[in-house]
Amino acid sequence: MKRMGWIVVVLVLLVASVVLWLRGNLDGLVQEAIAAQGSAMVRARVGVGGVELHPKDGKGSIRDLSVDNPAGFQTPYALKVGTIALDLDVAGLTQDVVHIRSLVIEAPSVIYEQGQGATNLDAIQRNIATYLGPTEKKSSSGRRLVVDELRIHGARAQASAAFMQGKTVAVPLPDITLRDLGKAQGGIPPGELGREVVQALKQKLAAGVSFDSLGKSAGQVVDKAGEVFKGLVGR
Repeated sequence: MKRMGWIVVVLVLLVASVVLWLRGNLDGLVQEAIAAQGSAMVRARVGVGGVELHPKDGKGSIRDLSVDNPAGFQTPYALKVGTIALDLDVAGLTQDVVHIRSLVIEAPSVIYEQGQGATNLDAIQRNIATYLGPTEKKSSSGRRLVVDELRIHGARAQASAAFMQGKTVAVPLPDITLRDLGKAQGGIPPGELGREVVQALKQKLAAGVSFDSLGKSAGQVVDKAGEVFKGLVGR
C-alpha cells in the first residue's frame, strides 16, 4: 500500500509538471502549429515571429506573420502582417467549436501577382482547398471556429505580373470587415477561415487592379523608350 501511495504521488507530480510546462510553453506551441500547418496548407513557407496569449481574459496577438508565394511566382511573398490581435471566449477553448469575438489584422502588406493563368491568391486558395479535402471531411473532424468579426485594417497592397519580373506597383486596398464567419455552419476549420480571408482580399484587389491595364502601360513605356532610342541613333 505504501508503494502504491508513492506511485500515485509520482503520477500526480508528473501530471502537474506537464500542465505547468504546457502553460509556460502554450505560446510557443501555438506558434509552431501555425507555422507547420499553415505551410502545409499553402504549400509555401508560413513564418511566425511570436505568439502571446492571455488565458485569463482571452486576449492575444500573433506577431510578424508572413506567407510566401507558392512555386511559380516571382515576388517574395503574398502577405506580411506585423500584428494580428485576437479576442477569444476562454470558456469555450476546450470545446469542439472555439468562439473568437474579434480578429484584427493590422496594416498587412499584400502582393497580388498575376502568374501563368492564375494569381498567387488563386494558387493559395486552391492549395488550401486541396489540403482540406472533401466537404464531408472538413465538417466532421478537427477543431472548428466561429468568428464574430474579422477586420483587415490599413492594408498596403502592391500588384505585379510576369512581364514585370518581380517588380511591383502600389494599388489601393480598402479596409475589409467580415462578420459571423462559420456561424451558420456551426463552425469552420481554421483552413477554411484562411480561405475566407484570401477570398476577401482577392475580391477587393480584383476590383481595383487591372492586369490588362498594367500590360498596356508597360507596353507604352517600352514603345516610348524605343522611339527615344531611334531618335538618338538617327541624329
